[in-house]
Amino acid sequence: MTYDAIIIGGGHNGLVCACYLARAGRSVLVLERRDVIGGACVTEEPWPGFKVSTAAYVNSLFRPEIARELRLRDYGFELIPRNPSSFTPFLDGRYLMLGADRAGTLREIAKFSARDAQRYPEYEAMLERVAAIVEPTLDEAPPDLLHPSLRDIVKLLRLRRNVSSEAFEILTGAARPMLDRWFESEELKGTLATDAIIGAFAAPSMPGTAYVLFHHVMGETNGARGVWSYVRGGMGGLTKALAAAARDLGAEIRTNTEVERILTKDGRARGAAVANGDEFYGKQIASSADCNVTFLKMLDPTELPETFRGALERIDYSSASMKINLALECLPRFTSCHGERSRTTAAGPQHRGTIHFCPDQDFIERAYDDAKYGAPSNAPVVELTIPSALDETLAPPGKYVASMFVQYAPYKLKRGPWTKALRDEIADRCFAIVEQYATGFTSSVIHRQILAPPDLEASFKLTGGNIFQGAMSLGQLFAFRPLFGYAGYRTPLRGLFLCGAAAHPGGGVMGAAGRNAARVMLRS
Repeated sequence: MTYDAIIIGGGHNGLVCACYLARAGRSVLVLERRDVIGGACVTEEPWPGFKVSTAAYVNSLFRPEIARELRLRDYGFELIPRNPSSFTPFLDGRYLMLGADRAGTLREIAKFSARDAQRYPEYEAMLERVAAIVEPTLDEAPPDLLHPSLRDIVKLLRLRRNVSSEAFEILTGAARPMLDRWFESEELKGTLATDAIIGAFAAPSMPGTAYVLFHHVMGETNGARGVWSYVRGGMGGLTKALAAAARDLGAEIRTNTEVERILTKDGRARGAAVANGDEFYGKQIASSADCNVTFLKMLDPTELPETFRGALERIDYSSASMKINLALECLPRFTSCHGERSRTTAAGPQHRGTIHFCPDQDFIERAYDDAKYGAPSNAPVVELTIPSALDETLAPPGKYVASMFVQYAPYKLKRGPWTKALRDEIADRCFAIVEQYATGFTSSVIHRQILAPPDLEASFKLTGGNIFQGAMSLGQLFAFRPLFGYAGYRTPLRGLFLCGAAAHPGGGVMGAAGRNAARVMLRS
């Protein structure tokens, strides 16, 4: 059988692409290498009764239009808003909570700076103005700057008319000088700056981090702008819903089916050969893998133009992110909220959102200094989330699941390889940091799963462990993602398309790349 389309990879983007193609009446086959659908957006049970979002762990960026058009609620997709969205404890006994409650957020900020509380609504309004410019570009193919069509020229003229100095700074600049200009409280700036480095091998003082910061404040939950949420049942709740929708629309999904080679003939992609020797044929092939895997692992390099191959090798996959998943005996008891000797038996507001252990921007800079010389941070930046504080389906009664997202742990180490001992040492450093704010945390950990960059690469085929399938810097965004002249989901090989985060608009659980790619494929 020859399918109209074969999708390589069953992550959220691949499934979104499959849904839209099948919805248009195309015969679609999805090939997923792992035994569970979802790619890096998945729920797994590493320990009996404990369900963790192994890689991706919070939602806001997933395009609401996709959820509506594919009726994902009918398939069990449910968002659990987090309010407050963040909690930052400090060693002096104070804390900062930020959330959707505007008045409450301003009261919290005023504890550290009355001026910052006055400025914060203006800051949010600025971000809204920039979002009004940037967000419409997420849902369409970028213009081809190498060979622009009339449609591309219209897009460029529209952008030129709408772009502002604020938007330009966010797209090109560093987060730290921007935050320093807006605010005076290091407690607030340190909390905000953590969003500028998530998944990036960069410090807040470096160009490009302002966009990473902005990237993490876009989106919505149930119509509320800028609100981040958990997915009920873990992040796999989203991809399970997408898979069910795809199947109902007629798509075929095969797990445990690793694509080893993209089949070609006469300069065109014709199908996929999988690990057991089977071959599947399709009129169109769409890969949700990154460019290194798609073009340099699955294709004979001679199939590609020499200039394209050279450009592929310049894509930046630098990564310094580690994920640690945990099973907890009890909730952390933060001394800033309850006092060192008290015991927390029920989840409070401090447990609902992202918990930041970052006193100021200098703390982040020092953590980066270690990493830029090829060593894991001596004092890493840790973000802790406890989704079972809001979702009782994830853990046995009275127990909890949590995850740590850690910066910085470089993929490439100057001294020696990644070893189990090193993984454990870094995890212990992270626990020690949390322990300063929540006495007894370390002893509450029942199980831990440590995913260093090489583990993220091995488990999810993320080159270099880069969670965005390539750095989100200016030279790798919009019309330059993944490469100049190839930003429209098409590739030099006829019939082969990109439909994952390697393409515009990049990383994060958005689904936009899959939807945009499907539209391009349907027009081809």
